[in-house]
Amino acid sequence: MSIFGALNSAISGLTAQSTAFANISDNVANAQTVGFKRVDTSFVDFLTTSSNIVNDPGAVVARPDYANTVQGTITQTGQPLNMAIAGQGFFTVSEPLGNGSGIVTNFSPQPYYTRAGDFSTNKQGYLVNSAGLYLNGWPVDPATGAANQNVLAPIQLTQTVFNPVPTSAVQLNANLPATPTLGTATTGSPLSSDVNVYDALGTVHPMTLDWVQNAPADWTVTVSSAALTTATVGSAEVTFGATSGNAVPAGTIGQIANVSGGVTTTGYAPGAPADLTFTVDFGSGPQTINLNLGTYGEANGVTQFSGSAYSLAGLTQNGMPPGGFSSLVTQSDGSVIVNYNNGQSRTIAQVPITTFNAPDQLQRQNGQAFTATLASGTPIANVANANGAGNIAVSSTENSNVDIASEFSQLIVAQQAYSANAKMVTTANQLLTTTIDMKQ
Repeated sequence: MSIFGALNSAISGLTAQSTAFANISDNVANAQTVGFKRVDTSFVDFLTTSSNIVNDPGAVVARPDYANTVQGTITQTGQPLNMAIAGQGFFTVSEPLGNGSGIVTNFSPQPYYTRAGDFSTNKQGYLVNSAGLYLNGWPVDPATGAANQNVLAPIQLTQTVFNPVPTSAVQLNANLPATPTLGTATTGSPLSSDVNVYDALGTVHPMTLDWVQNAPADWTVTVSSAALTTATVGSAEVTFGATSGNAVPAGTIGQIANVSGGVTTTGYAPGAPADLTFTVDFGSGPQTINLNLGTYGEANGVTQFSGSAYSLAGLTQNGMPPGGFSSLVTQSDGSVIVNYNNGQSRTIAQVPITTFNAPDQLQRQNGQAFTATLASGTPIANVANANGAGNIAVSSTENSNVDIASEFSQLIVAQQAYSANAKMVTTANQLLTTTIDMKQ
C-alpha cells in the first residue's frame, strides 16, 4: 500500500537525517581538535519497485563520507617538536601498553596513523602527541648518519650526554715570513702557535708549535705541551720550494725530514698531505694526533711567502669536551636532532610519512588516529616529500579541517529535511486514520 510505503520512506528519511545531524555535531565538537578529519554525509537511495508504469516508495540510507585527504590549515606554534604534514600521508604512531604503574614497558603491535603532530617529550623521553600516541621513526646510526628504513619504532631520547671525543687531528694554516725580523726566528727565538687538544676524558690541554728558521726556506717545528711529563714531544725539519730538493713551487712545502723524538712523517710525495704524526698521553691513555701542515707543492696549510712577520690564518682541531643535553628539534626532512651545550648535535631518528592508495578508506580510531583496512591498501613509509608523500612543516600543527560555516549550513538543511520527513510521517498517519475510520 502506498501509504505504508510513504511512511517507511519518511521514517528512513528521519533516520538518515539523524545520522547526518550526528556527523555534523561530531564535526563541530572537534572544530579545534589538532589533526581531526571531518565526516560528511552522503545519502543512498534504495528502491523497491520501479518501472515505466509503477514506482513504489523506497528508502534512504545515510553513509559516512570521509574527508581524510582534505588538508587542514597549518599553523605555526613555535614548539620545536610540533610537525604538520603539508600534502598526503600520515605519521605512524604506537599505542603504549603500561604495567599499571604509569611506566611504558611495551607497545601494541597494531600500527596507528595520524595527522595530529602536536608532539612533545614525556618523562621517559618519548615523543608523544596530545592523544597519548607515540611517534615512530627510523633509527639513525650515529656513526654513519644513515637511517635504518627496515625498522620503525617509537622515538626515544636515551642519551642526554654527548661523550667526549679525544683530539686526533690538528690543522695549521699559516705563513712563515720569507724575511723574518732579526731578533726573532733567525736568532733562535721561536714563532709560536698554541692549540687546545682534548684527551679521552674531554679535558683540554694546551699544545705549542714552535718554528725556528735554520736557513732561508728551511725551518724546524717543535711540538710540545706543558701538560706532559716530558714537555717536548719531538721536532721535524720543514723545507720549502727548491731548497727541499723536490720540484715544488717557491713558498710551498717540499719536504719534511730529520724528525726526532716521538714525531714521525711519511715524507714527500707529489700532491700528498704534509703530515706529522705523534702519540701523547695526558693521563687518560695514549692518543695519536695527526698534525696537517698542508699539501706538498700547494699553497695551502703552511707556506713561506713574502713578509717579515708570522701570519696565523687558522689553527683548528677535532675532538670535543663532554656535552649536556640542550634541546631536541625536528627538521623538514623528518630528522629528529639532539643538541648539546658543547655545540655538537646528533640525529637520533628520521620520521617517515606513510601513504595509502585510498586514505579515505582508513578505519577511524580514538585520538584522531586511523588503522589500515583492506580497502585502504598497504601502508608505505616514505621519506618526506618523496614518492607522493607530503612535506613536513616544523614547529607547526595541522588544524581540524572542519569549516564551521559550512557545518552550520548543513545543519540548517538537515533540520529542515528532518522536519519535512516528520511532516510526512504525521500526514501518512492521518491518512491511515482516515482509511481506518472508513469502516465505521
